[in-house]
Amino acid sequence: MTRIISPSLLAADFGNLKAACELINASEAEWFHIDVMDGTFVPNISFGFPVLEAIQKHCTKLIDVHLMIVHPEKYVKRFAEGGAGMITFHFETVENPSEVIAQIRAEGVKVGITINPDVAVEVLEPYIDQVDMVLLMTVFAGYGGQKFIEESYQRIATLKEIIDRKNPDCLIQVDGGVNDKNAPKLFASGVNVLVAGSAVFNAPDPIEMVHRMLKS
Repeated sequence: MTRIISPSLLAADFGNLKAACELINASEAEWFHIDVMDGTFVPNISFGFPVLEAIQKHCTKLIDVHLMIVHPEKYVKRFAEGGAGMITFHFETVENPSEVIAQIRAEGVKVGITINPDVAVEVLEPYIDQVDMVLLMTVFAGYGGQKFIEESYQRIATLKEIIDRKNPDCLIQVDGGVNDKNAPKLFASGVNVLVAGSAVFNAPDPIEMVHRMLKS
């Protein structure tokens, strides 16, 4: 089974993003997660195109972009040109998910779709066979450092059942409150990609933490 760690830049030292990239390059993490927040869909504001373009110069891993923004379709091309290898958008922010999926695909970028914890997993079923990945938020989008919502395991089980029926190659990603303590159970439940911010960048040895989570 595919197992990937995608450290989130949201928890890195913003004053030295080059060092954060070099740290992830040297680790066993395969992806680098970037949270894009607009202050509208979520109450926080984070990175934009200049930061993505700067990171792209230093990062040798796939850049995993999570758009927590309204009207993501307006910005797909810019994020693709900026170096995104995976673009994930929120189901809640678009009128026609299939159109946005096709738009991202047309840019030659992998496609992910995501929902917050208060949205039923079943709403994604019509789109499972159109995407490369489903991100289940295990906290509410918008802030780093939140506590993992334990009810997420049932949601993961529901999603896995749908994926097994409709698109077994589709990856499951979780984001929010992930650490070395719950990583084993998450992987065992069928999750493929763990987004980890504070757990990695706040660890005494981030590279060892990535290894520990991956091999758990």
